[in-house]
Amino acid sequence: MERRLPIIVVVRLAKPDSAGTDGEEKTFTDNISAHGARVFSKHAWPLGDLVRLTPLNEDPACGKVIYCQQLPDNRYGIGVKFQDHPVTWSNLRRYNGLLR
Repeated sequence: MERRLPIIVVVRLAKPDSAGTDGEEKTFTDNISAHGARVFSKHAWPLGDLVRLTPLNEDPACGKVIYCQQLPDNRYGIGVKFQDHPVTWSNLRRYNGLLR
């Protein structure tokens, strides 16, 4: 378990192979860490699906869906574990001393 910071980041959520803005959903994170995030979605995502999260003016991060929780307001909470390398989004860099 890694400590997640309750940081809201506006992101575009999509499958990694989608071109341009096709199939993208503009949404936001509930919390993030260098290795994962919880994001909200209008749609359920199957476990194991690969997703791409792209914040405004930041490099995208690809990850794997590790859980998908239906919420009471017809949204879903999606747990994403980032693949390959930790993310270095500016919001995380600001809190770098807090990440352990």
